Amino acid sequence: MDDLLRRYLRTKLDIGEPELVLEQMSRAEALGLGARATRASGPGERATRASGPPPVEPALPTDEIARLGRDGTAEEIAALPDLATLGAVARCCLRCPLHETRRHVVFGEGDPTASVVCIGEAPGAVEDETGRPFVGRAGQLLDRLLLAIGFPRESVYICNVLKCRPPNNRDPLPDEIEACSPFMLRQLTLIDPRVVVAFGAFAARTLLETKDSLGRLRGRLHRYAGYPVVVTYHPAALLRNPNWTRATWEDLQRVRRIVEGLEDPVVPSAPSDSSAAPARPENDGQRGLFG
Repeated sequence: MDDLLRRYLRTKLDIGEPELVLEQMSRAEALGLGARATRASGPGERATRASGPPPVEPALPTDEIARLGRDGTAEEIAALPDLATLGAVARCCLRCPLHETRRHVVFGEGDPTASVVCIGEAPGAVEDETGRPFVGRAGQLLDRLLLAIGFPRESVYICNVLKCRPPNNRDPLPDEIEACSPFMLRQLTLIDPRVVVAFGAFAARTLLETKDSLGRLRGRLHRYAGYPVVVTYHPAALLRNPNWTRATWEDLQRVRRIVEGLEDPVVPSAPSDSSAAPARPENDGQRGLFG
C-alpha cells in the first residue's frame, strides 16, 4: 500500500496535479509518507546531529535580553548561544519602528537542526495575530508542497526576512531589513541547514542582494552566508496563478536532491551581464503577499 501510494503521488505530481492528490490524503497518511521518505534519505541524516531538545528557557537574564532587544549590536546578536535566547531577544526588539505597530514578533519555528530552512518576506495579518510564520492560506499550501517532497512542516525550519509585519503589508524598507538581518543570519548559523529556500521575489532579492527578476533567479543555485539557496515562487503567488505550481514543485525537487546528496550544492560562477538570460516577462505575484 505504501509503494502504491507513493507511486500514485509521484505520478499525479508529474502530470501537474499536486493539490488533487494531497487533498485526497489524510494528514496522518501524508505525515507518515513524509516521515518515511525522510528516514529513507540515506546516510547523513540530520537526526544524528541533534544533541537533544532545544533549551526552553533563554540562556541570559531578562534584563540583558531587554537590553539586547533595545540596543544590542549585530555582533552581540551574532554571539547569542541558541535559538531560545535569540528568539527572546527578537520578541522584545526595538531596533526599527515596526515594533510600534506589530502585535507579535514572528520569529520562526520548526526543527532546530533542520536540513531545509524556508524563508519568506515578512509576516502577514494572520501571522502577526498568531506569532507563527506561514499559517494563512499560503502557509497551508506550503505545508502541502513540502509534504509532496517528503518534508513535513515539522521537519523544516520556517521564518521570514522580517520578524514584524509592515503596516498594511507594504514592502519592507531598507532600514527595517538591515535591523532585522542579524536575527535571520544567526538563525541560519545556529540551524546550519544544508539548503535555504527563498520563497518569492522579495525574499530572494533581499538574501542575494540583487534586483534580478524571479524568472532569472529561478533554475540555478545561489549562495547566502555560505549556504546554497534555491529560489522559487511564493505560495501566495500560486494561489493567484496555479499554473506556477508545477515549476515550484520542480524547484523543491532540487532541494530534495541536495538534501539527499544527489546534487552537488556548488554554486557556479554568475554569468556576465552580456551573457545572462533575459528576465522572464511574468510577474511573480509576490508584491503585497506575505507568509
